[in-house]
Amino acid sequence: MRSGRVLARDAVHKEGDTVELAGWVDARRDHGKIIFIDLRDRSGVMQVVFSPNISGASDLRLEYVIRARGVVKKRPPAMVNDKIPTGEYELQASSLEILGKAGELPIPVTGDGYDVNEESRLKYRYLDLRRKRLKHNIELRHRVTQFVRAHLSERGFIEIETPLLTKSTPEGSRDFIVPSRLEPGKFYALPQSPQQYKQLLMCAGFERYFQIARALRDEDLRADRGFEHTQIDIEMSFVEQEDVMEAVEELVISIFERFGKRILKKPLPKISYEEALKTYGADKFDPREQKDKDVVGLAWVKDFPVFVRDEKTGALTYSHNPFTAPKPEDEEKLLKGKDLEKLVSLQYDLVCNGYEIGGGGIRVSKPEVLEKVFEVIGHKKADIQKQFGHMLEAFRYGAPPHGGIALGLDRIIMILTGEESLREVVAFPMTSGGGTSVMDAPSEVSKGQLDELGLEIKKAKKKHG
Repeated sequence: MRSGRVLARDAVHKEGDTVELAGWVDARRDHGKIIFIDLRDRSGVMQVVFSPNISGASDLRLEYVIRARGVVKKRPPAMVNDKIPTGEYELQASSLEILGKAGELPIPVTGDGYDVNEESRLKYRYLDLRRKRLKHNIELRHRVTQFVRAHLSERGFIEIETPLLTKSTPEGSRDFIVPSRLEPGKFYALPQSPQQYKQLLMCAGFERYFQIARALRDEDLRADRGFEHTQIDIEMSFVEQEDVMEAVEELVISIFERFGKRILKKPLPKISYEEALKTYGADKFDPREQKDKDVVGLAWVKDFPVFVRDEKTGALTYSHNPFTAPKPEDEEKLLKGKDLEKLVSLQYDLVCNGYEIGGGGIRVSKPEVLEKVFEVIGHKKADIQKQFGHMLEAFRYGAPPHGGIALGLDRIIMILTGEESLREVVAFPMTSGGGTSVMDAPSEVSKGQLDELGLEIKKAKKKHG
């Protein structure tokens, strides 16, 4: 009976057994008639020894994909490699199968890859991901995600998916829009967040929702922000501000401690927006005095203004999003249009080591309050009804008090791994110019596709001067 394949890290528990290993040739050493290779799979590497009678062994080159069958044996004491977990063992091969040959690689896959041109790394991302550092980052991301799912599920949260094709509404960033084939001239939008849907789920009575959600925003790119990101999206009903913050704090502390970090201070400090600006000069700050890589400094920032002045127009706009409720004592002032710049919201942000890793708040759940917010920021009643009438109507059928948060999964993984760019913790990230990994996008589409959608490309006018 044929033995099953095992991973390199598991082969160390199979001493004396006949097993199969499969993977890539990571290194090759030819010692006369005996050939040694390091076979690499997703779990690590293991040395495989080929005697002269093994057909094909002399043909092996770096990054060939192979399957080797043989007996797991302990290495002689002088041959032990204590730098790798499998270093006390090797596979004495009895057969070899070359599954795929590899030509000369356009980028190296050894080392950490930081010195390799980023454009090349992302063009050949499937090669870049072969390196140990990135494998570790992506596997850690998986384990964190599974931990989050288990943690929230055990506490009564229900994971619910929300649509990726939705309505374009003014929520802060630019939307990515998608043309409708069935209704020419009309468009869907990709979600900037599941904000409205998760509030509607509270109106539906689910009470505790979460989702590992994809969010897409057409905004300027930087090391810690891209067009796409993943967030741990949470919403709760029948809660006040402290209830949500307490639940989120438990989750976030559990994540960091479970995956090897020490929290600088528990419970997490709570600081007002004004105090943050006065003390740190910004609402995104690093609470640590010394930047110890194994310590994370977490803090809450709260008491944000409901409205701020737009730097360009001078008009009032929301400081976070229009769905954030004012403090109860400020609700009446809002409805009367009094002291609008002094109103304080029930928004709360979570900062970590200088990054904002989460933002949320208690939501507006009264239709007259939401409508007033939109009026204050300059929307006409007809436009409010057209763009947000579905939310106003839902609130009229019995909306519970509710609130939640969106935690940036990418940023959390970036902090856990010590990376300085989100691109190092995402399997297929975008380039700094907005291009996709491996595939050449954005790209042109055929005239037939445009005709089917009723679209025509208008050439941009050349800028002079």
